[in-house]
Amino acid sequence: MNRRTRLVDAFVSPDSYGLVLVLIVTTYALAVSQSTSPLIGSVVIFVQIATVWFVLRTARARRAARAVALIVLAGAGVIAVTGGVIGGTGSQLAILLASAVLYLIAPVVVVRHLIGRSVVDLDSVLGVIASYLLIGMFFAFVYRLIGVVDPAPFFGDGGEATPSQALFFSFTTYSTTGYGNLVPAESVGQTLAVAEMIIGQLFLITALGKVVSVWSPIRTTPDHPTPTDDIQGARAPDRLSARTR
Repeated sequence: MNRRTRLVDAFVSPDSYGLVLVLIVTTYALAVSQSTSPLIGSVVIFVQIATVWFVLRTARARRAARAVALIVLAGAGVIAVTGGVIGGTGSQLAILLASAVLYLIAPVVVVRHLIGRSVVDLDSVLGVIASYLLIGMFFAFVYRLIGVVDPAPFFGDGGEATPSQALFFSFTTYSTTGYGNLVPAESVGQTLAVAEMIIGQLFLITALGKVVSVWSPIRTTPDHPTPTDDIQGARAPDRLSARTR
């Protein structure tokens, strides 16, 4: 199997984090375009439900974790249906809360699975990227939730935390880019932004540390030994002759 085939399989296989990554990008695109439409918000939740379900399957989550997650997924499905039909502020709050809970469960399950792996392959790298994006989107939904609950604009003079603004602010904060055009006006938003920055840096350090510590770019086969094996094999007759002498 060549490299291109392995890459395609990683993104279409139901047991790979590549498909999870595709669903995350789909959720991002829908969330940015949804504005305040409860119908699109419901579609976002259904995509999130699929994302979390594939995360649980790929990460081989424990039975207890699956049971709890299935209850949350069922509740999110009910919220998605009723929210899309009823509409209003209450439905919007329920949709945002369900979105935040779903994207809080998913990265925890992924990180737990990746920590337990003894090897790093393409699927592991995709899992790290997926969990990184999941955390950033979790904070975006929380910012949006606070913006709906608080009557004052979340960003003060910058306006309310619309879906596009919340996602933009979350990922610029998460990656410590910080353009400064959007700043939370209240202490709750500021505290969450600081927490997101710290989590983002710690995640990069630990994730990259894990990948680097177990990464093996050189694969050995009986017909193609590593350079170290060649050197040791060349030195073996010298050591044998020395012992004979």
